[in-house]
This record gives sequence, structure tokens and C-alpha cells, in this order.
Amino acid sequence: MLHILQVLIGSARLFWDVDAYDEFLPDWGKLGHVGEGLVDYPTDTTRDILPVSCHSHNDYWRRVPLFEALHYGCTSVEADVWCYDDELYVGHNVASLTMNRTFRNLYVNPLVDLLEKMNPATEFANASGHGVFDVAPEQTLVLLVDFKTNGHDTWPVVMEQLAPLREKGYLTYWDGEKVHSRAVTVVGTGNTPFDMVVNSTEYRDIFFDAPLNKLWEAPQDSNSLDAPIDGDDGSTDDTIANPETSSAQSRLQTDSTTPSTPDAFNTTNSYYASVSFRSAVGLVWRGHLSPRQMEIIRGQIRGARRRGLKARYWETPAWPIALRNHVWHVLMKEGAEVLNADDLKAAATANWKFRAGHGIVT
Repeated sequence: MLHILQVLIGSARLFWDVDAYDEFLPDWGKLGHVGEGLVDYPTDTTRDILPVSCHSHNDYWRRVPLFEALHYGCTSVEADVWCYDDELYVGHNVASLTMNRTFRNLYVNPLVDLLEKMNPATEFANASGHGVFDVAPEQTLVLLVDFKTNGHDTWPVVMEQLAPLREKGYLTYWDGEKVHSRAVTVVGTGNTPFDMVVNSTEYRDIFFDAPLNKLWEAPQDSNSLDAPIDGDDGSTDDTIANPETSSAQSRLQTDSTTPSTPDAFNTTNSYYASVSFRSAVGLVWRGHLSPRQMEIIRGQIRGARRRGLKARYWETPAWPIALRNHVWHVLMKEGAEVLNADDLKAAATANWKFRAGHGIVT
């Protein structure tokens, strides 16, 4: 029956020209045609692109790293960096590294070039504070740098290679008193050494990806909907165990300098708070999240938001699609501020926060 219905719907093309597209003045702006010289303007590189709270997971795997994510409006991209002979190579593992796919070639230099175009010096303005999105110049782009090699050896090389962005004033920074948001916000994850992040007490432009599972907090109001709930096995559990002390441990941070106390993380040193969904929350059975899983998610997001950090879950279910969408919808509804995604089109074209009743994603 479904096959017959699909055939019938597809046959509509025999009766209606559903693909017709009347392009108005197709040659407008071209040499020798109406509008010559009017089609381009300084900041048109990202025109019509609306930023959405989407993180391009393993961005370097994409056919066009960085720019494909920007095409879909993602406000966050990820680069795994390996330090060898004072150079940073980008790839998922050592076998995938090549001499020309470097951190500078794939991310730093393209961002500098793009931001130069978005901040032109013209007869009308000498722009300097414009981000990568034309419609939202104040929107920062998160560059999540996953340190794959030894953190203390990799740190100075990352700092040095960010210099072109730093010298142009494009990096978000903390000046010892407050955070100044700029076009690019660099966040270190993986083997990023926390002690190197906080060493400077007067200036920082690399922020930490805090371990979200360590930030879990119980609700303040025991009578709220977030209060202790029944166990999944049908028995009543009077307490909700802190996920940090459970068997579901995060694989996010492996550097030995990462503090164990959750109060060490705040907006002066961190930006994201992330964890593996599979590790911290577990498998999703019966097509929906259990009450206990919901309490884990709510407690972690609660702890991140109280510290001013943006909760991010990676390793969320990718299939079946309905389950993936359900998890995405729940995370956005509960207050996760960035959607970690491999399928950028699916994540960016569906307005998850709007669907959850929180307004348009910006």
C-alpha cells in the first residue's frame, strides 16, 4: 500500500509542473547586462545564511571543511590536531594525516581571509567587529580544537598558529576581568591542558571544554518535576545518583591537569561543557528517554547553565532517524545550547529550539 501511494504521489508530476522555477532576470549583474556591477558587495560571502546553534562534528571529514558548515549556518566547527615537528596536522587518526591538510590551511588562513572580506575598509566604513555571518555580525564562530597529541607539547604550537587571528582582533578573549566576544571563539578539548588555560591571569583566548558529567546538580526544589523519580526497573528509587560517580564515565578529557571539582569551571576559563551522550546517558530503549535519563540530562544542563557554560552532547543516536530527532528535540527543549551533528542539513534546516517552544535559534 505504501509503495502504491508513493507511485501515485510521484505521478503528480505528470499533471503539475511541480519543479518549475521561473528565474527572474538570470543575467542580472553580469557583464553587459542589466545591473552590471551591482551584484556583488563587500560582505556578500555569507549572504542569506542564518546562523543556527549547530556544531559540525569532525568537520575536517566533510568534502569542503569549514565552508560546508558555514553554508548550513553552523556556529561551531571541530578540528582534530596532531602536533609533529612544530606543525599541526588535521585528521581523525594518524593514518589520515597528510602534509598539506594542516590547521593553518584548513581553518586559520581561510578564516582570516573570510573575516578580511567581512570587515572591509570602504568609503563608508572601516569595519572591524563583523563576524563570519552577514545577517548576524555579532555571532561568534566556535573553533573547537581537539588536542590529539600531548597537551603541553601541542599548546604552544596552537597558540602560535592562532596568531594571525589574534593580531587582527578576531579572537574572543578574557582580559582578567571580563570576556570580550569576537568573531572566533577558540575552545580546547581532548588533551587540552587545563593548567595551561588558566596559567595566564590577565589574558586568555583559548577556553576549555569542561566535562559536563562532572557538573551534574540536583534540583533545588525537591517538589519540582525534577525531583527523584521511580527507577527504570519498576522499583522506587529515593535518590538520583550523581552520574559522575556512576559507571558511565566521560571519555572527553584525558589530560591529568583537569580538576575534579566542578567549581573550577566558569566563563573565565571555559565555554562548552561536553560529554558523550552514550557514555553519560546510555542507550535509548523503546524509542524514548527514560525518567532516569531525563534526570541525568537535566542535572548536567542545570550545572552547566549555572556556570554560564553551553552544554554539548556528542555520540547522540544517529539511527533510526525518528530516535535521533527525538533526542535532538529533547536536548534543545531541556536547554542544551548547541546541537552536535554529523548530518548538518538535518540539524540546520530543522529549527529545533523553535519546535521546542524556545524561539528562533540565533
